[in-house]
Amino acid sequence: MSKFSGINEPEKWLLPAMLREQAEQQADAPWLAVAGGPTLSFGQAWTEVQRAATWFERSGVTPGEHVALMLPNSVDFVRAWLALGTLGAVAVLINTELKRDFLQHQLKNSGARLLLCHSSLVQTIEEALPGAPNIEMVVLCDAYSPSHHLSSYVQPFAPWFGASGWQCCPAVDRDLPDSRQISSVIYTSGTSGPAKGVLMPHRHCAAFAINTSESMALTGEDRCYIVLPLFHAHGLLMQLGASLVQGMAAVMRERFSASAWLEDIRRYRITATSVLGALGAFIEAQPQTPNDKNHSLRVLFNAPNVSAIDRLFRERFGVRDIVSGYGMTEVNMCALGRCGSPRPGAAGWILHDMFDVAVVDPLTDCELPHGQVGEIVVRPKIPFVFMQGYQGMPERTAEATRNLWFHTGDSGVADADGLLTFIDRIKDTIRRRGENISATEIEQVLAKLPGVAEVAAYAVPSPIPGGEDEVVLALVRANGPEGETLDSKAVYDFADKNLPRFARPRYLRFISELPKTANGKVQRAVLRKDGTRSANDRGELSRVSSD
Repeated sequence: MSKFSGINEPEKWLLPAMLREQAEQQADAPWLAVAGGPTLSFGQAWTEVQRAATWFERSGVTPGEHVALMLPNSVDFVRAWLALGTLGAVAVLINTELKRDFLQHQLKNSGARLLLCHSSLVQTIEEALPGAPNIEMVVLCDAYSPSHHLSSYVQPFAPWFGASGWQCCPAVDRDLPDSRQISSVIYTSGTSGPAKGVLMPHRHCAAFAINTSESMALTGEDRCYIVLPLFHAHGLLMQLGASLVQGMAAVMRERFSASAWLEDIRRYRITATSVLGALGAFIEAQPQTPNDKNHSLRVLFNAPNVSAIDRLFRERFGVRDIVSGYGMTEVNMCALGRCGSPRPGAAGWILHDMFDVAVVDPLTDCELPHGQVGEIVVRPKIPFVFMQGYQGMPERTAEATRNLWFHTGDSGVADADGLLTFIDRIKDTIRRRGENISATEIEQVLAKLPGVAEVAAYAVPSPIPGGEDEVVLALVRANGPEGETLDSKAVYDFADKNLPRFARPRYLRFISELPKTANGKVQRAVLRKDGTRSANDRGELSRVSSD
């Protein structure tokens, strides 16, 4: 097994370069498998990536062009993403849970001409395409049946598979792009307004992988298990990317399954994996057996590292090392835990070699003494290990980078040794099932329901351990027949039809008016204080499989 040779040279930090080197050093070594499927070696993967890059080139994709990928965890996802990186194009990663307004915004904002997707998503995509005129061609990565009723948007030209697909293209050896160039766009939501596309250089993506690899003390002998979605940074960069840093094998599952988690870890001899948010609680809910410690898992990344979940994995499952961290898609991982130094409840130690991190007064931006709670702000010491702005949103970029610091909107505290602890969100962000959700986006959708006069979305803590939220809707009925007949079922049905699963409300409150300031701004703090008082509760709505 072979560790990437350029790990101390940031100008060489490209994940496609890491795959190429692994293919040169250990072509026949196993790298990537989907649970239950065949395994690709490093050499096979690199050849397939080169072929796929030729396919994109023949489809008219040029360096710097944005291409949207809306795919589940799969070899097709990895192949296409690395091929675009090899070509110098930009992969725009779209959450497969999105629909309607949420999806339409991201497709339009992406600037992409071509969208590569899975056939199961065709109907959802077609509903969003009228609002995204920039999308000229939708290409399916798998076979489809006539029942999909494909529109003229879904082109038979340049199919991804078959006689003219990527498999039949030559594997061309190309010069790789500069590590400062943009590799990917990953969307993240904040407190208000639509989701923002984070412009991520190759060096930024590789730094996620390198830092996580060191935090978890990974080596080429480890085997990584990926259940987190590849359209987010953790699964893609901190797990798949780390496997390229170390030249180790990786097994991924299309989506998380609590009942299959331990079985997969045993079957594939997994030594390292990650869980986020409520996933630990779903694993805890599985029936306990005398064989829970019968496995090879030695290190687990858990964030936030709630003490109860840390204890679960150590005591019930016998996992030796639990590490955590603090970061964002925009700023990378700026604090990480260390194997052999357990700190339940804390994020980890600030990575001073790569980042400046401070805790400041959120009103004055003045740095606070160690031990005082304030806003976490970050800036890079190494160029291009940080986002380069938000796609098509320069005003939001400027807003986030006040006084030469990126303002995370999170409160935290740091001690004199640089141990950082996340406390809470300062901004009114909703965090559910590993997703940041904009309350404004939910409100804009629900406002279209006939009978709704006003609506506000806000967060309450989830009863499930893991530091996540549940969504509450406070809704004012309109005057007239539509408002008088509007009931909970109609609201929930409309939400289910128009919102991604992770953004659907659990609680619904019908109220006479929304609390507002003198200038008409909704007072979310008042709503949060009211919590779920007099609310309808339809129960926990999981976006993950526990089967």
